[in-house]
Amino acid sequence: MDNDELSPEIVLSIQRVLNLESNSHDDPLDDLSGDFIPIDILNGFFPDEASLGHIDAVQAQLAKNELELRREIDSLQEELKRDQDPGRMQLIQEMISDLLGQMSRIREKATESEAVVRNITKDIQVLDLAKKNLILSMTTLKRLQMLVNALTQLEDLIQDKKYDEIAQTLSAVKQISAAFKPYTSVQRISEVWRRIQEVQGEIRTHLDADFDKFYIPDPIHPIKPAQISAACLVADVLGPEVRTHYIGRYVSLELKEYRRIFRATDEAGGLDNVSRRFAWFRRLLTGHETEAGRVFPVEWRVDWELFAKFVEITRDDMSILLSKAGSSLTVKVLLDTLQQTTEFELSIAKKWATSVDEILKNTSATPSRTSKTISSAFEPHMGVFVDAQDKALSDMLAPHRSTKAALSKARPRPSLDTTPRTSEDTADESADAPVPVLPSSTELFYFYGQNLDQCAKLSTGKPLFDLCKVHKKWLRIYAEDVLVVTNPKRTGQPVRKSIDTRVDLKELRQACMLINTADYCQTTALELEEKVREKVDDEYKEQVTFQAERDLFVSAISSSITTLLRELESATEPSFSVMARTAWPTLNQVSGQSVYVAELAAAVEGIIDAIKPLIEQKKYLRNLFDKASSLVLTKFTNTMVKSRPLKDIGAEQLLIDLQTVKACLLKIPGDSLASSSYTRSVTKSTTRLEALLKVIVTPVDPPEGFILNYTLLIGDASFSNFQKILDLKGTPLPEQSSLLDSFLTITSTKNELESTSFLSSLDMDPTTTTQISSNLASPAGSRVSLPLADGGTSTPMGPAESLFAALGSPPISGPPTGASTSAKPDDQRREVFSDFRRFVSGFRRDTLPPPS
Repeated sequence: MDNDELSPEIVLSIQRVLNLESNSHDDPLDDLSGDFIPIDILNGFFPDEASLGHIDAVQAQLAKNELELRREIDSLQEELKRDQDPGRMQLIQEMISDLLGQMSRIREKATESEAVVRNITKDIQVLDLAKKNLILSMTTLKRLQMLVNALTQLEDLIQDKKYDEIAQTLSAVKQISAAFKPYTSVQRISEVWRRIQEVQGEIRTHLDADFDKFYIPDPIHPIKPAQISAACLVADVLGPEVRTHYIGRYVSLELKEYRRIFRATDEAGGLDNVSRRFAWFRRLLTGHETEAGRVFPVEWRVDWELFAKFVEITRDDMSILLSKAGSSLTVKVLLDTLQQTTEFELSIAKKWATSVDEILKNTSATPSRTSKTISSAFEPHMGVFVDAQDKALSDMLAPHRSTKAALSKARPRPSLDTTPRTSEDTADESADAPVPVLPSSTELFYFYGQNLDQCAKLSTGKPLFDLCKVHKKWLRIYAEDVLVVTNPKRTGQPVRKSIDTRVDLKELRQACMLINTADYCQTTALELEEKVREKVDDEYKEQVTFQAERDLFVSAISSSITTLLRELESATEPSFSVMARTAWPTLNQVSGQSVYVAELAAAVEGIIDAIKPLIEQKKYLRNLFDKASSLVLTKFTNTMVKSRPLKDIGAEQLLIDLQTVKACLLKIPGDSLASSSYTRSVTKSTTRLEALLKVIVTPVDPPEGFILNYTLLIGDASFSNFQKILDLKGTPLPEQSSLLDSFLTITSTKNELESTSFLSSLDMDPTTTTQISSNLASPAGSRVSLPLADGGTSTPMGPAESLFAALGSPPISGPPTGASTSAKPDDQRREVFSDFRRFVSGFRRDTLPPPS
């Protein structure tokens, strides 16, 4: 026996038979399944504190239930002992054996009964089969009689050429004869079948003669149109190949004169006479519709067949003529001919309210006829049009590209030009209102839109895709030769020296105009891409992309922003020169903000205020603000490092100056352009400088307090970083050795300190001004990068970040920045003397005392 469990349906059936249905109980203790939760049961018994007073009653009830369950268990155990009696089981097995024997005898009796019934009904089955065959024979003979009668009637109708009746009778004959196809081996049926084929041949002969008289009218014996209309019905009955034959013969005869007049070798068939071809066909179509066309059934679509054959002939002629023209084919002739062809095809589509492609697909297919339109013959030669657009774009942009040569010959502005700007100069430049974008960019895209629509009307296949390639080519040229080269800073013109204090508003306007133009171009290029995708054929859609060209415009924007930064750098250079010439070690008191800071803030605000109204897109202004703040803070840091030693008073004065610079940088975006990310960025960079200066301000005596303050503000245990502080502070060499020893001793016990901090990236030999602006011009020159053409953004690190490329800004007090909040495991213990090899290899050159 199988050990498989019984299905739930069988179990339910057994319970119903044995009356073992389980009665539902409300007692939750009756369902002790795997989901039993005793807490829920207890909460049910005691829902609140008042119910605890009934605990004795509940306990008594539970004890009663337990007693009843024990009695039930004992009863079931007794019943199980009785059911497991071996004698009883043997009795059940004997009863099952008897039951199986009875089933076998019943099966044998059923087989015998079936044989008896089959023997009794054998004769009846034979009679049923005979009756069936007799009925089939009578039906077949009757159909054969009907077929012979219809065939005889058809023969009589053929002699009188009564095509209306012939169509009906022939249709009946073909329908009836289809039932006799399996019996063609019978001689009589074979003869009838053969006669049917002969009669159809006779009908075809009469139809050929009558259609020929209709196609080539005989004035002496004209044929009636009604007779041909009836003959068309007969042709439909004979089969679609017969109808195709008569339509093809009619079309060939109608277009025979067209072939003769408009041969490709004759003058009438030239490209300049293509309009005569279409006019001739329109006259033919009008005559067909008023005369012969009324004879043919509508479903034959003879007018469509005429048009399809005309298209085939004309397309072949156009291909020959265009190939023969070769290089002598002009754009005017090509476009005029193609336009006339397109207008003709559109007029036909409008006349029948069906596209030309659909008409050609629904006409009779032949090996030589394809579903291509007449205008498709022009596609291999549309390169003439594309080349003409290429030349037109070259001529259009030639004046603007000529600025490349002009700028390359322009002499740079003398570095000693110190002529102050007068109010008249400023008024004259302000009167010249800036143009939002270069007019050449709008002209370029207007031209693109015009010839794109023109080409789409003529062809949406490969010519349109080739035109798209030309558009991409000139977008690249425009980006590289107009937007980038127009930027004077890209032509090798040097940055103005610090003596030249004038701000060139003309350059600022030009750079802002280039930013607006490049943004307009990259946005419109995306719209152009979508427009081309809508018009071009499906096979070229995936290949249409202007992504590379849009990236070039983004690069042009970056180049123009670089120009603005260089102008800002030139404007702030005098202030930083004053800062570098200040004798910081000899300062004996702090006297508010320095003079150079006010000049620096005025220069920054003047440049930014001049730029703000000129740039349309706020995202580029925000990018510029970020790079400008990085530039100012980078130059401030580099000048500070080069001005060492700073001493305590000098560092304290720089702290005050830094607060003014910070306030200026936070102010330049204004209320409308201020953002939390910009504020965080400036605050982060200035806070690191403040921490650096606060360490310098701290006295070195006692050394433990100085070192403790360093660990709190800087937050690392780097030997080289601590040495940088001593260098900036101007600590004498003997004192440095003692402080370094104390530093190693104290930090060796502070495992929570990191090995690096933002001071690790502080360069004690800062780059020159030109190198700083070059860094800002690079993609890594901004914390907030320009948006890419595909909608993403790059996330490089700016120059200020590269100076202090540590974790977060260190707090004024509290745990050092970057320190781990959890203790490090012993196997990852920080090596305190990791910089000892550098220490013993000799002191840095810049740690030596300054020359007297």
